[in-house]
Amino acid sequence: MDPHIKAMLDEQAAAAAAAPAMPPIDQLPAAMIRAGYTMQRQAQNQNAPKDVEARDLTVGGAAGPIPARLYTPAGAPKITPGLIYFHGGGFAIGDLDSHDGHCRRLASYAGIRVIAIDYRLAPEHPFPASHDDALEATKWVFDHAAELGMDPTRLAVGGCSAGGNLAASVSIDLKGDAARKLAFQLLLYPGIWPDEETQSRKDLDGPLLTKEVMAWFEKCLAAAGHPQAHRANLGAKADVAGTPPALVVTAGYDPLKDEGREYAARLNAAGVKATHVQYDDMVHDFYILGDVSPAVEAAARETAATLKAALA
Repeated sequence: MDPHIKAMLDEQAAAAAAAPAMPPIDQLPAAMIRAGYTMQRQAQNQNAPKDVEARDLTVGGAAGPIPARLYTPAGAPKITPGLIYFHGGGFAIGDLDSHDGHCRRLASYAGIRVIAIDYRLAPEHPFPASHDDALEATKWVFDHAAELGMDPTRLAVGGCSAGGNLAASVSIDLKGDAARKLAFQLLLYPGIWPDEETQSRKDLDGPLLTKEVMAWFEKCLAAAGHPQAHRANLGAKADVAGTPPALVVTAGYDPLKDEGREYAARLNAAGVKATHVQYDDMVHDFYILGDVSPAVEAAARETAATLKAALA
């Protein structure tokens, strides 16, 4: 494991051992968990590029306007390619602020505009609210690309963890929409929710993404048994043929690594050009740990370079 990441985890473990025992996560208010997550991730990602303009706005969601944030790199031409980005957090936590530094890096290093979408969260808004918002927001960006400064012929969707699930799901939903043709999908340690438990999900209980946390996320989302559950559970039955080219990134110390790798393989088997990159010494959520390790900065630049080339 990356030594800087390991030092952070050791420090967190020592602090947790010295503190009073916390109740199980499903006995805590969702608002409290969200506030703690965003505060922690913001504190670990303060040194993202400052030469990026960030503008808050609203976009069309499935049940009305939802918040979004548009990132424009310094010196950007009037029109650039664009990335529609969905944050991680198990569909229950995370927001525009928790992933702000990460989106700034992608915009700055790829030289493109990035629009982050603040989709509705479970459990207050169970499945398929998040997926409906992601789909409608993507359509809205296509339809308003000119005013956003984005080239609608060079638009990508992307996301990390649960956001990677949303990006992959939107890519499937839109593959038959000739007027809104996505150019690329950026799937960063995506939660694919496979049909069967992968070996990495069996073997790894953390760090950061534990079995308890994943069970709480699944309970909050409440997709199981829903008639549209296939939009979240992107297992072997998901029809990925005809979706855009992809970059799938996984982390060596992440319970989600096997499903990400397998999804990239399924994309390639279906005739979709997919590249899989694994950072063996990294953990889940590493892209938003920018101040913890220099390796995060290096990975962000590599990922942005691939995104830039794909949308050139």
